[in-house]
Amino acid sequence: MSQTTSLTELIRRAQDGDANALRSIFEVTYEELRRMARNRLNARQRDAILDTTSLVHECFLRFAAAKRLSLEDRVHFFRYAGQTMRSVIVDLARAAVTERRGAGSDHVSLSLTSTLAGANVSSEEEIVRVHDALQDLERINPRVVQVVEMRYFVGMTEGEIADALGVTERTIRRDWEKAKLLLAQALAP
Repeated sequence: MSQTTSLTELIRRAQDGDANALRSIFEVTYEELRRMARNRLNARQRDAILDTTSLVHECFLRFAAAKRLSLEDRVHFFRYAGQTMRSVIVDLARAAVTERRGAGSDHVSLSLTSTLAGANVSSEEEIVRVHDALQDLERINPRVVQVVEMRYFVGMTEGEIADALGVTERTIRRDWEKAKLLLAQALAP
């Protein structure tokens, strides 16, 4: 039995409520999920808000917490994993932004200089802004959003994204260009 077939069978068993099947899914896909997480966290070569292992484990916890998985096959699993990683990264980025802004404390500006110095957008703020823009874009073009999730939040290559979505690499390049234009417009000050 091939890895794809066995993963599909594990997914079906997990959908039926088999907790051992869910653990087996992560055992089978662990290295690939770590590679996806590593690609995303190293993509910007900046201080990561979490490490590769933590991202994969948080992804597993969210899968396990889901009452019912509605996945069909390997491709659908990795699409869902990309969305889950996006969710984890965005949640942590929001928490970091909130904490940096005082987590509800009264903010007192010490000087005009310190106020202007705070005008730079941090990586966490960028992640939250991209996420918010993607939520708006999803109503217009869901596939473009999937491409951004897989490329920006997971770090997949054009070929991997094309395989996951069942389209050509050329289509992915076109969607990526479209996404960059739409996001630039949405993120403009």
